[in-house]
Amino acid sequence: MTKTPTNWTGRDDAMVEHMIRRGASRRDLLKMLMSSGVAAAAGGSLLLRASAAVAATPVSGGSLKAAGWSSSTADTLDPAKASLSTDYVRCCAFYNRLTFLDEAGQAQMELADAVSSDDAQTWEVKLKSGVTFHDGKTLSADDVVYSLKRHLDEAVGSKVNSIAKQMTEISKVDDLTVKIVLSAPNADLPTILALHHFMIIADGTTDFSKANGTGAFICEAFEPGVRSVAVKNPNYFKAEGPYLDSFEFFAIPDNNARVNALLSGDIQLAASVNPRSMRMLEGQEQVMTSVTTAGNYTNLNIRLDLEPGAKADFVEGMKYLVNREMIQKSVLRGFAEIGNDQPVSAANRYHNPNLAPRAFDPEKAKYHFEKAGLMGTEIPMVASDAASSSVDMATVVQQAGSEIGMNLKVDRVPSDGYWSNYWLKAPVHFGNINPRPTPDILFSLLYASDAPWNESQYKSEKFDSMMVEARGALDEEKRTAMYWEMQEMIANEAGTIIPAYISNVDAVSSKLGGLKANPLGGMMGYAFAEYVWLNA
Repeated sequence: MTKTPTNWTGRDDAMVEHMIRRGASRRDLLKMLMSSGVAAAAGGSLLLRASAAVAATPVSGGSLKAAGWSSSTADTLDPAKASLSTDYVRCCAFYNRLTFLDEAGQAQMELADAVSSDDAQTWEVKLKSGVTFHDGKTLSADDVVYSLKRHLDEAVGSKVNSIAKQMTEISKVDDLTVKIVLSAPNADLPTILALHHFMIIADGTTDFSKANGTGAFICEAFEPGVRSVAVKNPNYFKAEGPYLDSFEFFAIPDNNARVNALLSGDIQLAASVNPRSMRMLEGQEQVMTSVTTAGNYTNLNIRLDLEPGAKADFVEGMKYLVNREMIQKSVLRGFAEIGNDQPVSAANRYHNPNLAPRAFDPEKAKYHFEKAGLMGTEIPMVASDAASSSVDMATVVQQAGSEIGMNLKVDRVPSDGYWSNYWLKAPVHFGNINPRPTPDILFSLLYASDAPWNESQYKSEKFDSMMVEARGALDEEKRTAMYWEMQEMIANEAGTIIPAYISNVDAVSSKLGGLKANPLGGMMGYAFAEYVWLNA
């Protein structure tokens, strides 16, 4: 009879950890443990502890291959113009921000040593000293002033122009100090500066064919729509990291192909895996999953300034026709929380819990479609694998429409070029929005009358006015009440249907360590390359 010793100690745990690091297989380790008198169950627990300890200890060296889900010939190394997860991954690797968000969503210092204000309107940014760009130039206040002012230049086409407009003064105080004055108080500024678009570039930069940043990696190759190759920055200013010698990033738009590439060992990270693929991963010891529910969503957008969205009853009918529960359970396999047609998820402290999701009611939908005079009219819904799960969602909506005589057509288009050719343009189409840390950022980007990504062309003077007032409200109770009302306005008045907040699932090799959840989205808020490592 096998006996389990009662004196198995931390020293023995360390021995097993050492053997794992030397490449011992799980089978070999279990044989060794059982020959030493350890029962299989106890041995399994010991291996789990030792494996977790090994996985949690950074290892330097190695090259990583990671695959996202979409790319485009419009891929860019210009942080101001970044719009895809593909862009964000590269920007996070090649550049740094003044601040960054930790796992809890709190703003921490990165290039800045301190960001402070007495009144939330006039801010002082103190920079770290001795930080250098990849070309050897030393970081100074001039670089920060130039980087931030670019967002105010309409000719640049910054994706955060509407957010940056509140910065009415950006000036150099001394070589390591920058003054930022806002048009009105905004206590969220340290969080805003952590957005991917606010990466710091060198003063005077106009050529973005190579990324001259201060980041953890140096750009060795960049082919828009194809791939990028990055190598470790030997002069990185942080005490730890990066651990990888290099990494290659590209897109595999087909979900199954992306998963199979991971299973075969061709890549070590498969980003944003469709919930339908979970069965492919079951029982596969060489892979793990990283689940983040931070407010990412795929939404159905109906432009209110074009037909058929110009008819209010069509929009209302579509909101009743979307079966949110079926999308959550069947399309997203439970990896989601039901949404209520506004962008502030339950992960955010300003989420309105009293705003109930619109009920699935085909008969009410039919009533509104008939009132709009659109029954029998073929209406295309443009979907693509570029907008995660949108094709499956469109199919669910199409089926519900066919049962009441509504002719909705799923117009499936390629991933390549989707964001430049269809998103924001087609009368009825899908989008995919990455998490943002504050309601003000979401509203400014997506719902203000002049928002750059105003997906349904929603325009409301009342909403615009409330947005500005809430931004400067230092009374938390008042600010919360305003944000709740604004969420109701979006759900009832805008043409964006948000059926669920999706849990992002990244599938990774079991050899990959260091990956954590982040409120800015999957792949550790797209900053994974700097923080992960590969175990032997």
